[in-house]
Amino acid sequence: MTPARRLVVTVCSRERGVVVLPLERGARATRFDAAGVLTALQTLVTSRGLAERVQVRDGCAGGCWGAGPNVDVRVYAAAAPGERADHVALGWKTYVYSLPTLASLADVIDENLRGGRATTRADR
Repeated sequence: MTPARRLVVTVCSRERGVVVLPLERGARATRFDAAGVLTALQTLVTSRGLAERVQVRDGCAGGCWGAGPNVDVRVYAAAAPGERADHVALGWKTYVYSLPTLASLADVIDENLRGGRATTRADR
């Protein structure tokens, strides 16, 4: 069983470029620029009630000067009830130049919260 996780997802809104993929699996593909990726991930967190486990922020995600959009995910252990969260990452994953390979944008959150393998478009 995978221990409960907490995520900090960083999207660089300065990078130009777009990605075309569904927001969630089975949905129609949408065109997202970096600001759209940031907004869509924030909306997913809110609609799924994940605000205590997933933080989405604007910042450097690596891949500067590339076409982007780029996303970085830091994985932390979830804090036990009544305890403060620590800031020691258990792992991280970068989606620098690889967002188009995902089956959906939601996989940025889904695969990292579960600790599972990414499902790429070729896997569908």
